[in-house]
Amino acid sequence: MQFIDLAAQYQHLKTKIDARIQGVLDHGKYIMGPEVQELEEALAKYVGVKHAITCANGTDALTLSMMVLDIKEGDAVFCPTFTFFATAEVIAYEGATPVFVDSNEATFNICPLDLEKRIQATIAEGRLIPKAIIAVDLFGLPANYPEIQKIADKYKLKLVEDAAQGFGGSINNKKAGSFGDIATTSFFPAKPLGCYGDGGAIFTNNDEYAELIKSYRVHGKGRDKYDNIRIGMNSRLDTIQAAILLEKLEVFPFEMVSRQNQADKYSKQLHGIVDTPIIPDGYISSWAQYTILSRDRDSFMNDYEKEKIPTMIYYKKCMHQQSVFSSLNCINNDYPVAESLAKMVISLPMHPYMNDGSIYE
Repeated sequence: MQFIDLAAQYQHLKTKIDARIQGVLDHGKYIMGPEVQELEEALAKYVGVKHAITCANGTDALTLSMMVLDIKEGDAVFCPTFTFFATAEVIAYEGATPVFVDSNEATFNICPLDLEKRIQATIAEGRLIPKAIIAVDLFGLPANYPEIQKIADKYKLKLVEDAAQGFGGSINNKKAGSFGDIATTSFFPAKPLGCYGDGGAIFTNNDEYAELIKSYRVHGKGRDKYDNIRIGMNSRLDTIQAAILLEKLEVFPFEMVSRQNQADKYSKQLHGIVDTPIIPDGYISSWAQYTILSRDRDSFMNDYEKEKIPTMIYYKKCMHQQSVFSSLNCINNDYPVAESLAKMVISLPMHPYMNDGSIYE
């Protein structure tokens, strides 16, 4: 059994993907070719926003968001401590300070109550200027944006949605990627919608932000590509990856149904054995991972290994425990929920082709 079976997916889409790639080889526009714009239009329509701007990877998508929001030294950006390193990395890369927030015990996502507590503490300390929040859609489940947005508005903070794992999920029919001031996603192959290399995208309804992102992703160019009006970066999605994503996006709604069916099977089979995921009313998860909690993790994983069933741990070390952030002097046990999750989480195989290899039967 594969943890994520990309080969099975390719076999189902082989004819269409091969034809798409051949189309790129025929026209030879390998960087920012016509498929890139076609994909951006399709992504914006799927998510339900005005603008979707592609880039080289999900980390760059977050970095571009930080640049557009003018995040800089002396700023505080609030983010979950239970997340992938890139969430905090992009904050520090701009010279700002990540302020870590504990998790919600039920959903594993950033806790709105702890978020407001950290914002108030930062304001009271007076050393940093609260500037923005990065919320992460962990394991496929969108964060609690109705509450997080209220907090962002209350303290006049910008809100960035990291939908790398949440793409395809929703809250009350509002799609992941459409929350906050800016949202980002990753097309890393293991993500719900993944390409065959690296790729990313930024979503926004703000026309000014969209124009800035388009400039920043190509060396800060102006209307003339050789007139650079700001310092940017080189972060373009190549055309072959866009072509592949166009075919994958076409079947993505079917794959979402298959992921949900598999999650339902897991939850039924594992009920009463381990703690299974909780999906709040009105929420839909894209099931980037199916993640359970076990108080005897090693034993559980060993049993699965004997049956040749792969398991993974996302994430065994919180951001506040990373060596590179030791200078922030975060206190262990100050993030009790996140630290507990890091000791108990186990992710099980999850992809749309798990049973007989078909999402259509």
